[in-house]
Amino acid sequence: MAEITDEDRERVKLLQLITSSKHEFKKLTLEQLKRLQELVEKKDYSHDKKAHKSKVKLLARINVRIYELTEGKGIWN
Repeated sequence: MAEITDEDRERVKLLQLITSSKHEFKKLTLEQLKRLQELVEKKDYSHDKKAHKSKVKLLARINVRIYELTEGKGIWN
């Protein structure tokens, strides 16, 4: 069985923050979002098609939120 690393713990902690409420995602700082993006990108989910699809969707949401924080609100808000 694989050992749980500090990065795994950090990734899970950040994921728990954004899954506890749909508005929690907007409360993360830019640094937290960038760190979460980095940690999620590192994790390999290629063995599980559903998990990989969720990873791609999450990364897209993170990218949108990072864009909103760096460039101002999106054109839809």
